[in-house]
Amino acid sequence: MTTDAIYGDAATIDRVLNDTSTWAVVGLSTNTERAAYGVAQVLQRAGKRIVPVHPSAPTVLGEPGYATLAEIPFPVDVVDLFVRSELAGDVADQAIAIGAKAVWLQLDVIDEAAAERARAAGLDVVMDRCPAIELRRRGDEEQDA
Repeated sequence: MTTDAIYGDAATIDRVLNDTSTWAVVGLSTNTERAAYGVAQVLQRAGKRIVPVHPSAPTVLGEPGYATLAEIPFPVDVVDLFVRSELAGDVADQAIAIGAKAVWLQLDVIDEAAAERARAAGLDVVMDRCPAIELRRRGDEEQDA
């Protein structure tokens, strides 16, 4: 079975996109040139609440930021990882600890062991995919985003 079949199948992607509302975007900052900023905008336009998670905890796109996942004082559905692959395991473990429903590892963020731990803990896992691309593919987002 390929990694795509395990961590990027259409049913899981649809479930995560359809059945979630609050997305913690780890690595989101005020830098408008970074992919995390553009993806967060797309998620907002798709009706998702974004929660910036960054060590400096900036307010981004009108949403207050938090330095860590553990500091977020409300439930998070999805933890979206804009971090290097070598940091993904720690973030996935934090997502499990806060009771997230899913982890989404962005394009080129690959950590098989972290994905398996999250899946074993009952979380949906999408890896090496981008929610903005998936939303566009489904027709849920304008093409110019």
